[in-house]
Amino acid sequence: MRLKPIPFSEYEDRIKRLQKELKKEDLDVFVGYSSECESATSRFLTGFWPFFDFSSVIVPVEGEAILVTGGPESFDFAKAFSCVPKICVNPLLVETSSPTWVPEVSNEDFSSILSKACGYTPKRIGIGNWNIFPHIIFEDLKKASPGAEFIPADDILLRVQAIKSDEEIPYIIEAYRITEEAMKAAFQAVEPGKREWELEAIARSKMALMGAEGMPYPAWVCSGPNTKLSLCRSTDRQIKNDELVQFTFGAKYMGYCGNMCRPFVVGKATKSVTRLMNVALEAMNYALKEIIPGKRASQIFDGYYEILAYYGFENFTLYGPAHGTGSSEVEGLWIAKEADFTIQPNMVFNIDIWLSDGENGLRYEDGILVTKSGIRELTSYRREVIIL
Repeated sequence: MRLKPIPFSEYEDRIKRLQKELKKEDLDVFVGYSSECESATSRFLTGFWPFFDFSSVIVPVEGEAILVTGGPESFDFAKAFSCVPKICVNPLLVETSSPTWVPEVSNEDFSSILSKACGYTPKRIGIGNWNIFPHIIFEDLKKASPGAEFIPADDILLRVQAIKSDEEIPYIIEAYRITEEAMKAAFQAVEPGKREWELEAIARSKMALMGAEGMPYPAWVCSGPNTKLSLCRSTDRQIKNDELVQFTFGAKYMGYCGNMCRPFVVGKATKSVTRLMNVALEAMNYALKEIIPGKRASQIFDGYYEILAYYGFENFTLYGPAHGTGSSEVEGLWIAKEADFTIQPNMVFNIDIWLSDGENGLRYEDGILVTKSGIRELTSYRREVIIL
């Protein structure tokens, strides 16, 4: 049985906190965009997760937020599921292959919608989801606000998302618990001859049966030469003895993302694979020790880089040892060389150690919740050199 839905008051508080950030930046309004696969903005601010059609969230610096979607189907859908009562239809947000509607549909463009939200023509507009914001929607906004300045606003929303509320944390914990149980189920099914997609299917099934609504990204199992890819797909390839195998799983639970990754070998691991695992685990344990309240993110990265450099792996990784997570599997807060933030209680991170030697690649990944005194580990199953 799933937890009770997040209360409406939580969404009202998020809107108010975003409005405070907009005021600091002298912005008139925030406009975000969501799709089925990139749903975090509308899900976080309104509780609504679009599919088929798309959605936009309008948050004025003062006043009530408006959820915008396309088509009469999504309007009724949004009325049933949105925690924001004001809902409008802009036909530009309808599905890619849109039908010709039989009933008469009341549509608007952003000129009237922005006027409803702000009460005036905004001059400084913050755009969320900047790198995926559709050109056609952007053009409609420009037409609605001639001469307005458009400012990337993802970092502004991140300020609201970065510190999790006490209301959010139980859902995050449950997302990771389900993910870890799926990992255990997949390990129990491992044997030579099993195909990659079969093991992925076992993990997917376990997640769904435990109440997950889906996954934050397509899960995968990869083996042998495919492990050198940091992103992959499960294939029809059979698991073989003495080869490296990678499990990458994550459950999405009531809008929150869990994630966990484990490499392993069935049979005997080569010296190079064992060395790769040991170095990655040393980096993992370092991050678990160093991600604590008050620590500068850039300092944590420097220590991580020193470990890799000591073993000659500094050029065989892709990024820093951790990133923020929550409504999206990757939610900013990358721990990187130039990162300028400080670790704070109620931040949630995936410690994410990707390492390759050019021939094999592997990833250890676990979730952590930062507490006032340290961290709470959200996943930890078999954080070790795994030889089955």
